[in-house]
Amino acid sequence: METLLLLLLLIFVGVGLMVFLGERFASPMAPERMARLQRWLWPLVGLMLVLSLLNHSFGS
Repeated sequence: METLLLLLLLIFVGVGLMVFLGERFASPMAPERMARLQRWLWPLVGLMLVLSLLNHSFGS
């Protein structure tokens, strides 16, 4: 139980640190770059789902 609480605390601190640093130092993306990234998002998500299904079906 102690290990679980420690792990959850470390995850919470890590996410909080990423949010803080992201808001402080990240610059906004240009709309053109955002559109290019969004064009690849759905095919990559689909590929990930297919590969996950294959891994679940044929994997260990």
